Amino acid sequence: MTERKNIGGFILFTMVIAAVFNFRNVINNYVAIGTLAAPAFFIATIIYFIPFTLIIAEFVSLNRNSESGVYQWVRSSLGGRWAFFTAFCYWFVNLFYFISLLPLIIVYATYMIAGKGVHVETWAIAVISIVIFFIATWISTHGAAWIGKVTSFGATLMLAMALVFIVAAVLALFGGITAANDLSIAGMKLDPSSGLTTWAFLGTLSWIIQGVGGAESIGVYLNDLRGGAKAFVRTIVIAGITIGLIYTIGTWLMAVFVDKNDVNYENGVFVTMAAAAEHFGISGSFTIRIVGVIMLAATLGGLMIWTSAPVKIFFSEIPKGVFGEKLVALNEQGVPVRGAWLQFAIVVPLLVIPTLGAGSSVDALLKIVINMTAATALLPPALILIAYWKLRKTYDAAGRSFVMGGRRLGLTIASFLVILFAICFVAATFPEDQALWLTLVYNVGGVVVFLGAGMVWYQRYIRRLRAQDPEAAERELRPSAFEQSAANAAQDAAVGQGDTVVSA
Repeated sequence: MTERKNIGGFILFTMVIAAVFNFRNVINNYVAIGTLAAPAFFIATIIYFIPFTLIIAEFVSLNRNSESGVYQWVRSSLGGRWAFFTAFCYWFVNLFYFISLLPLIIVYATYMIAGKGVHVETWAIAVISIVIFFIATWISTHGAAWIGKVTSFGATLMLAMALVFIVAAVLALFGGITAANDLSIAGMKLDPSSGLTTWAFLGTLSWIIQGVGGAESIGVYLNDLRGGAKAFVRTIVIAGITIGLIYTIGTWLMAVFVDKNDVNYENGVFVTMAAAAEHFGISGSFTIRIVGVIMLAATLGGLMIWTSAPVKIFFSEIPKGVFGEKLVALNEQGVPVRGAWLQFAIVVPLLVIPTLGAGSSVDALLKIVINMTAATALLPPALILIAYWKLRKTYDAAGRSFVMGGRRLGLTIASFLVILFAICFVAATFPEDQALWLTLVYNVGGVVVFLGAGMVWYQRYIRRLRAQDPEAAERELRPSAFEQSAANAAQDAAVGQGDTVVSA
């Protein structure tokens, strides 16, 4: 077995950027709700993304030797059953993310090659997406070093493009340009007369929460990072603040060059960048091709991350016996290869279903899968937040090198976010303008069938374990922080009584 290759802080930073930031999220939310998305991004960064990254940092410091991240985090306070369910849920919802990501690779490739949008039938998009996902799966099995090289290139270009756009928009404003949309605070309001209802906004809010989410996936690379937990905490917090600010400013400045009614989910980034370039006398056609290269490279990098991370989360540290040994076996880079290919096999049919409701419209296809992706993407972080609430409520004495404020603050933040997630999940699962059959089959049916199957499979494992070793079954279901918290509480009590305590 060869030694695991280490990655540095900058590579981890770019991996966070690749997993979380995408200019596409700016476009999607500007198309949906205009400049109202700017304060929504800012608020989401403050009340969700930054606290959530600190929660991740706290779980990481509590489980420094964890390979998978999410599974051990939830097991700390909720036990094995909910840890398995969270890991399964995280892996499951990611399957739908591929459905929104893969078609965009084809869209970006056509703009890069042709300099304009090229009509591609939705069934052809599904077939080509399968081929792309096959290649991505093969690459992802070669570990963090391979993935880091791909994501670093694409993420750096994506970030540079966003910064160039922001600078260009600011210069245009100082140059006296008349903005395409109202940039004032009055323009950032919920206007039901425009067709944007409160229910529709809540559904779109789940897109925004998803847009600033994803940092939890990077927890799986803690053991690949030089500098350990401290470097991890520092890097993801800096990346989170950077991403939130760019999203907020970028969304607001979208209104400088294009009206929200002139862009859609498919062409938004290209129309916007071409308009910005032409304002400064640069060829729009040339700019579109360059943007196509950048978006394609960044999307491929994100695909590498999301092809690898959820598989590691789900298969690398789930209890032995839940699945067969061959399925969960890790290669020398810590990747469950057979699990990755099982994921590929499940994604293939999921690529076909949305095309039935989208007809031949790529934009309609993207709206369907964005809605479903945003709704299901709320489930894993919601379970992590519930686990964190339980940690602070019951096992706050468990030792960790980093803690997000006092116990009351931690409980308040977790409670608020769980309630917010529940509301947004329902609104995104039942969008106003989607066919009822598609909502019931794809949005509701997919969640019920897959998550139900996961719980049934785990219950099967527990029954077998109880029959073989009842004590082991109880240990599996018991939170891992229970013993540590009890030991630390006893130690504190001993110190309070004046006893001498020696820790290893």
